[in-house]
Amino acid sequence: MFLRAAIVLFCAGFAFFLALFLMRRMRKRIADESEIPDGTALSLETLPLHLYNTVIQQLKQQKHELLVQSQAEQQRARTSENFSHAVLANLSCGVLVFGANGLVKTANPAAKAILGFASTTGMSAQDIFRGAEVYGAKSVAGILPDETGEQAIGIAAEIHTVLREGFKRRQVEADYKTPAGEKRYLSMTISQVPAADGNLLGVTCLINDLTELANIRRQQELQGEISAEMALQLRTSLTTISGYAQQLANNRDPEMAKDIATDIAHEAAQLDRTIGGFLTTKPVASASFAGSK
Repeated sequence: MFLRAAIVLFCAGFAFFLALFLMRRMRKRIADESEIPDGTALSLETLPLHLYNTVIQQLKQQKHELLVQSQAEQQRARTSENFSHAVLANLSCGVLVFGANGLVKTANPAAKAILGFASTTGMSAQDIFRGAEVYGAKSVAGILPDETGEQAIGIAAEIHTVLREGFKRRQVEADYKTPAGEKRYLSMTISQVPAADGNLLGVTCLINDLTELANIRRQQELQGEISAEMALQLRTSLTTISGYAQQLANNRDPEMAKDIATDIAHEAAQLDRTIGGFLTTKPVASASFAGSK
């Protein structure tokens, strides 16, 4: 009986210590699991779905930012284009832009009005200027080695020189006739349009209509010639009157004196008509010059 009691006590003690060992081990495992971060506590099934949602949210945010940035860039581009169009439309000088192929890409209203075309898009320099020659420019051309001659340079040739031969800028003046037959005197600045990489995008032509100034210049030259001729006539008339006066002073014959006095009166009347006509035409020219200004 004592042996049985000892065996029962031993089994009970073993069971108690085994249960205590298992409880301590379970408690330690629970404590270790409680120290794992929340991100790592996700199961293998929920972890890919969480990462997928996070990536989707980031992509949506980046798409929204790119969309906002693209809209801002488009708005800036539209604003810059509208500003450029407004500037070109309100310029008093003509702006004509040729592409690299030698055809007109754009022209402002002033250029169309000066050149006399309703539309110039797609036209070449030869079609627009039609042999208009540069004022005062000549080139030497010889068909044979011993044969030389001067040949007029056209506006189209100047544009071709800047576009094809590498000249950065040319300033020319030329006589031009519109398709309607109106004669005009033009001043042009022909410049290259380079790209950011150095390639040539085309050529731009700034055109000013100097017809009124040319007319005023011709009127001034004409007035100068008239003034010189008038001064010569005035000097001749004064010399004639002075000669008649000396003859009248030295002559005692009443008949001769009467004739000399008549000649003096006739010369004075003619001088008065000449000077009066000059004084009445000169203010008109001055008024037209002031009006052109």
